[in-house]
Amino acid sequence: MSNLEKDPAEVLIEERPDDEVADPTGTVEILDPRDVPLGGARAMAVRRTLPQRARSLIGGWCFVDHYGPEAVTMDVPPHPHTGLQTVSWLFAGEIEHRDTVGSHAIINPGELNLMTAGRGIAHSEVSVPTGTPIPRVLHGAQLWIALPDAARHREPFFENYVPEPFLLGAATVRVFIGSLAGVTSSATVFSPLVGAQLDLPAGASVAVPVQAAHEHGVLVDLGDVTVDGTRVPVSHLGYVHPGIESLTIEAATDARILLIGGEPLGEQIVMWWNFIGRDHDEIVGFRDEWQAGLAQTPGRFGVLNGYDGSPLPAPPLPPIRLKPRG
Repeated sequence: MSNLEKDPAEVLIEERPDDEVADPTGTVEILDPRDVPLGGARAMAVRRTLPQRARSLIGGWCFVDHYGPEAVTMDVPPHPHTGLQTVSWLFAGEIEHRDTVGSHAIINPGELNLMTAGRGIAHSEVSVPTGTPIPRVLHGAQLWIALPDAARHREPFFENYVPEPFLLGAATVRVFIGSLAGVTSSATVFSPLVGAQLDLPAGASVAVPVQAAHEHGVLVDLGDVTVDGTRVPVSHLGYVHPGIESLTIEAATDARILLIGGEPLGEQIVMWWNFIGRDHDEIVGFRDEWQAGLAQTPGRFGVLNGYDGSPLPAPPLPPIRLKPRG
């Protein structure tokens, strides 16, 4: 999914000092969502919890959009990405994916669709029609992973992975990225990460073993949930610093969450619109190359076939050099 904001903010993400990496109190930090319309007047609304001023990264995870459930038609035209991986994860609905390396896939609930942009790729996402005037209900999350410098110039590719659900206490768990509780996803990643869906019945509590070197985020999709004693409201992200080996998650009602985490990236990155680079000039170059080809001319981003419509032009760059915020 694209960042369709017409005036996207520049984000420069810097390595945090050592004294900000560990939090001996174990406090869960609540990150509030920001409502973002994707498109025009009949836009699909998403709740965005990353990036924001309070925190821009959780491990390599750099972007979290939560949307639905809503009966809505998604039509995201061809648009570019660099230096990242897109993670598409649905709870309900179907989305058709096409990209410039020739991938054509239907994204279904409970299946990971992972697109590694590397040096550059373009893709489109369109909700699958129902055959009636009533659009299909869409409900899910779109997440991005920032690629470390050593991997960000690689060739792009796309993969699908269907995690096998398993029980961890009373929780049903699907690990789609990395490893959790002895279960490992085969999806390709380039830094130490974890991504999983946990479903808990009302009144259940589960102790989730986690890597002490990782920082973690808990996105609540459904239910009345507490993480280590702190309530995390629906569509909010609970952040936990590195240094713990277990997260206690309790559900007062039936609940569904996404757990993300990873080792702090430890690199400086610049993120603007759908590009991740390392400085202002690199972002300007990506934008210029996209505008010159718009997924219709061979080049960095390739040619996208099969989408009925025009590609998405890049918004204007801000009138000043991209720089740190806050």
